[in-house]
Amino acid sequence: MIPLLVVALGVALCAVGALLFRPFATPARVHGNSLTGHSGGRSLDAQAVYDRLGPSIVDVTATLRYDGETASGTGFVVNGARALVLTNNHVIRDATSVTATLTSTGKAYPARIVGADVAGDVAVLQLEGVTGLTAAPLGDSATVTLGTPVLAIGNQAGQGGTPTIAPGIINSLNRTIQADDGASGFTEILHGMLQTSAQIEPGDSGGPLADRAGQVVGMDTAAGTGAGTVGYAIPINSAMAVARLIMADRPAPGITVGVGGFLGVIVPSTAAESPRQQASEEHGLSTGAKNQPPGCLDTEAGAGVPAAVAPARSGALIDGVLCGTGAAAAGITAGDVITSAAGHRVSSPDALTAILGACRPGTLVPVTWVSVSGATRTAVVRLVVAPAV
Repeated sequence: MIPLLVVALGVALCAVGALLFRPFATPARVHGNSLTGHSGGRSLDAQAVYDRLGPSIVDVTATLRYDGETASGTGFVVNGARALVLTNNHVIRDATSVTATLTSTGKAYPARIVGADVAGDVAVLQLEGVTGLTAAPLGDSATVTLGTPVLAIGNQAGQGGTPTIAPGIINSLNRTIQADDGASGFTEILHGMLQTSAQIEPGDSGGPLADRAGQVVGMDTAAGTGAGTVGYAIPINSAMAVARLIMADRPAPGITVGVGGFLGVIVPSTAAESPRQQASEEHGLSTGAKNQPPGCLDTEAGAGVPAAVAPARSGALIDGVLCGTGAAAAGITAGDVITSAAGHRVSSPDALTAILGACRPGTLVPVTWVSVSGATRTAVVRLVVAPAV
């Protein structure tokens, strides 16, 4: 049976929300009873391990413009010369912009999403405007055994500042888990995970799990539910296999490089060609489906099912248009149906997503749509940066 877990997500905060924190006076905030973890005669000096890794750790802040939220997590530098950082993909999921703050200096830098493996929950960021960073020393996760002392380091609760450290041991290998963020409904299944008694918390995601030599053997990813302390980390060998492809600009099955363009429309997730069928499916998914209000939307949460649907046989039904995007500027509205984009026929919402995902932000693309009144219109639209997937 696959256990149900809660992902130690980058903490999602409403734009007007606040969290209360208790200050710590120690050089590194500590989970657990001691700065030294022990297992079978082997020991780990947590402060020494933290001191070795500290210069490479960053706090990651993702702005989710179209969700109206900000998410926080952790990352660590894996290529100092290029300022490349490894983190979990779920930390930057839906992000429209990302900032990374070096915890050792407090300096913040805009970060570009270099690429990601969504299924593997791995992403690579590049800090802009800085070079010559200190990369984390990487270990070999294939040598990790049961009882290996480890230290989890992260941005607990997204509070920033000095990272939290949590000593523990590896108590299971090669675990398959179902990770769930109850707040957003996001779920993923991850394989080959390291299980640890280190207390991994929300906000720690993307942080390093290090051995007693101060080498990274895993990337903090999920916290368990139920009695006892249990956390999960992606083995560093697996994470870096993906990261090296991304850093070499080599897309592969499941691995994307760069970020696609975004038209600014909200569409159903379906391959159905008939717009009326698309609307019917959405009504069927929720008995409380709401009608889409007029005008553009500040966030995706405002989208509903259009009260009227354009008379087109096939295409992508528009559930809503986000303010400040090319679609809004072009005059596309809820209920319209896009029939072609970037020189390609659009047969369904899924087809539109695929077509525009292959275009880069800033690209000018011709878009043709049928309005609710039945008029066919065409405009050249500039794509903005798509939310990270």
